[in-house]
Amino acid sequence: MVISSHGNVECAKEFINSLEKSQFNFCLVISYTETSEIPGITIAGADKEFLKFTSPADAEFLRHGHCKCIDTIPMSPDGKPTPALLTKVALDSAKIPHFIINAGSKISPNIPHFDSQLEFGKNISESTALSPEKVSEAVEFGKIIGKSICRPNECLVIGESIPGGTTTALAVLNGFGINTSVSSSMPNNPIEIKNQAVDKALKRLESDDPINVISELGDPMIPVVAGILSESSKITHVILAGGTQMTAVLAFAKRIGYNQQNIAVGCTSYIIDDVDAKFLETIKQIDDIPVLSVDPLLSQSKFPGLKSYSEGFVKEGAGAGGCMIASLLKTRMTSDKLLELIEKEYERISNLKLA
Repeated sequence: MVISSHGNVECAKEFINSLEKSQFNFCLVISYTETSEIPGITIAGADKEFLKFTSPADAEFLRHGHCKCIDTIPMSPDGKPTPALLTKVALDSAKIPHFIINAGSKISPNIPHFDSQLEFGKNISESTALSPEKVSEAVEFGKIIGKSICRPNECLVIGESIPGGTTTALAVLNGFGINTSVSSSMPNNPIEIKNQAVDKALKRLESDDPINVISELGDPMIPVVAGILSESSKITHVILAGGTQMTAVLAFAKRIGYNQQNIAVGCTSYIIDDVDAKFLETIKQIDDIPVLSVDPLLSQSKFPGLKSYSEGFVKEGAGAGGCMIASLLKTRMTSDKLLELIEKEYERISNLKLA
């Protein structure tokens, strides 16, 4: 079992030790931003029309091992699987319960879920993402969820699935005065396209008021997760499971309040290794929060689709890194064993795709 600590290493070790006898619970927040429809900005979804199915398909896959909103498995034509595969293996192997929150997904998943009744986010390069009233509503909804689902000694892991989310995250970070870059689901990060969208959005920003920043530059996922984090961190330990998007969540949540002592960020090693993302530097600008990472050893996989994660594709998503960390902490299995289970699940869905 290899879980690496970054940032405040001492706090990270203390955080891990505090979870020794904890149970885990996972929450996946699915959402949508029309920013994802800007050509070339994301690899998520086979085409513009398919993008809206990305998040609900992830949610359905976690529950059923197949999808209902689409008749295929979430995998690219050349065999790159959704990161929800890593999440599902982690949850199943450790028997970690999970639930789904719809925070503005264009398509509702065909499974039981909490529905925020939020609309999807608009394309930030063209207009305000969502109204200030809806941002406040999203935060309050998140706080209600956080207060309702958390119990002491039960660590909550929060993940997200939103295509195009790194661009809205970059805009939000810039809106809060945080100078950084972001990761990408592609090896050649289309940072110029992202920056063009962000620059257009920033021209509308008239105030650094937190609600205004999310309204102009963000997406519905950010305020919902920030609301969950704000309340749940008062009750128990929380792992923000993800990369760039979770830095934007953290930046906003810092401004509405949380219990710093109970929070860590958990991600795959591929986010840490992405030199373009400046991930650790970004978190350091926000708060002294411990960062945990896990290497799923996909570079050693016999399947090119899985190995692609270590070559710069996808990297993270659907709470994969945080869920694998939780699974390893709970089961004490080795990373080699985890890889074995991931490859077994990959074979299964590959056979489904061929059937």
